[in-house]
Amino acid sequence: MAKQLTVSILGCGSRGAYAYGGPMNRDVDKRYKIVSICDIIPSRYERFAKSWGVAPENCFTDENEFLKEKRSDILVIATQDRDHVRQAIKALDLGYDILLEKPISPDKQELLDLLEAQKRTGKTVMVCHVLRYAPAFTKIKELLDSGVIGKLLTVEWIEQVAYWHQAHSFVRGNWRSSTETSPMIMAKCCHDLDLMQYYAGAKCSEVYSVGGLDFFNRANQPEGAADRCFECKYNETCPYSAENIYITRWKEAGCPNDNWPFNICCREVPNTEENLRASYKENQYGRCVFACDNDVVDNQKVMMKFENGVSICLTMTAFTHGGARIGTFHGTLGEIEFNADEDIKIKVFGKPVESIKVSDIVKEKMLNSFGHGGGDYMLLTSLYDAVTSGAASETALEGSVESHLMALAAEESRVTGKVVKVH
Repeated sequence: MAKQLTVSILGCGSRGAYAYGGPMNRDVDKRYKIVSICDIIPSRYERFAKSWGVAPENCFTDENEFLKEKRSDILVIATQDRDHVRQAIKALDLGYDILLEKPISPDKQELLDLLEAQKRTGKTVMVCHVLRYAPAFTKIKELLDSGVIGKLLTVEWIEQVAYWHQAHSFVRGNWRSSTETSPMIMAKCCHDLDLMQYYAGAKCSEVYSVGGLDFFNRANQPEGAADRCFECKYNETCPYSAENIYITRWKEAGCPNDNWPFNICCREVPNTEENLRASYKENQYGRCVFACDNDVVDNQKVMMKFENGVSICLTMTAFTHGGARIGTFHGTLGEIEFNADEDIKIKVFGKPVESIKVSDIVKEKMLNSFGHGGGDYMLLTSLYDAVTSGAASETALEGSVESHLMALAAEESRVTGKVVKVH
């Protein structure tokens, strides 16, 4: 039997509990054992403590009490963006190896402070840039490195946020405020910026960005609309209404008992139509999307130049039906078209088009049941290898910081209207 690593989880929300805690607990090879958890909501940690077999004396609501001593080999930090570095530095000094949810931090000095702490302690810090591990995304890297389209010159990449996801997370939800969390280009696109440097094979030298909060504001609220959906005459017809996002879409999804984003709107599990509707009538998820306290953008473009000459344009937009990432890679001998929900098309100049279904790639790796196209599970495999054998990680802290520096430069450019150097 492989060595079993003990795990503590700080933050039992969608990522901490569902993306990492659940798979760790279910791991057929028993590589992980969850022994301690901390969450500010008692009902949440109580639920997962029971599910994972964590003793009551190892459950906490206060992070200071939780971080008084080292409680396991690994600490999963899945709290809010601006809590990460404070908690991670304390954990490194206690001797933890860390799995750190992204974004790391929207503060450049905090990024540098965490890098210094990691180097000082020599412990592992892996950042949850899970798409670097997702088979469909790694297939693109494999194709680029093979030279099948020659030398890569330009990339067009679209992050389709999806209309309902924007409304849920970035208008009504926890990532609606750049001062409370991060600018949206970091909160939603640090995955994409990380992938761009991964695919380009070089550091980004400079960026130029435009964008804004152009739709989800009071100026676009329909005439006669109420500030809460359940009181509004548009509740059944507005695509952004709480009724449509949390009831209609829940039914279309098969009325799941405990699936994101419905279980964020309604913390009472199992979710039911009655509970979902009662929840949005009272909480932040039932607010009109044109009458919230959001300040993050709903669209943004980032033009990037890399040190090896590759140029990339990233478009992030709320105004899409689905949420799949789409990209086109242009090389000197051909191009690759990628749709994360559909296929990869390899168009070598002068040759027939080759097509690979994304579903076949994921199925081949037997990762259909895991989030981010199998990336969540493969991240945990890489974490185990890094901690037990010192294996190199694709998302070690030092490399992952680069995408955050790109995001900060992009936001500075958007605000100032100037080209900004990343370093």
